[in-house]
Amino acid sequence: MKTLVILSSILGDRSHSKQLADHLIARVKEANPAAAVKVRDIGAQPIPYFDGNTAGALFTPADARSVDQQRIVELSDTLVAELMEADRIVFAVPVYNFNLPAQFKSYLDHLARAGVTFRYTPEGVPEGLVKGKQVFVLTARGGKAEGTPSDTMTPYLRQMLGFLGMNDVTFIAAEGMAMGEVAALEGVTLAKQRIDALVLESAQASLAA
Repeated sequence: MKTLVILSSILGDRSHSKQLADHLIARVKEANPAAAVKVRDIGAQPIPYFDGNTAGALFTPADARSVDQQRIVELSDTLVAELMEADRIVFAVPVYNFNLPAQFKSYLDHLARAGVTFRYTPEGVPEGLVKGKQVFVLTARGGKAEGTPSDTMTPYLRQMLGFLGMNDVTFIAAEGMAMGEVAALEGVTLAKQRIDALVLESAQASLAA
């Protein structure tokens, strides 16, 4: 099973969402030392903002693109290819001001391409084309909002990923990161325990298949 990990925190090694992703990678490697894991850190190397030039490049026919437009499309193609090649996708997404980081939104904007990662049926119904993926979304937030109306990020990501065809999505949240050392430790510990259980379950399912 090929695993793709997308990190999006701006805090580097101080990031709680990265800490969860590192823990998951370690557990995956323990379960299968030969497991292929690819990590892309868009917090350290942000995806360019999705602007008019980006949209123009993606909608320009391939044979009519300028050199700059070709570079833009090549980046998007690379991001899409990584996604399509992976069996398991891990999105490590911190909560900034009640929602996802700008760099992760740009990443999603580069993925959402009509005829490539989604299409509309003759009846006008959207169909996601990124299918058959096991997806983990690892989040970290300063307060506690999981399962409440204050958690605006989870519904958006569930809708967006589902739009692209990723419906097997598990959200794991480390909450209370800004509520003191005890609360932060408890939040991270609980999240890691959930990761352990899910990776074990996935490994057992793979052996049984």
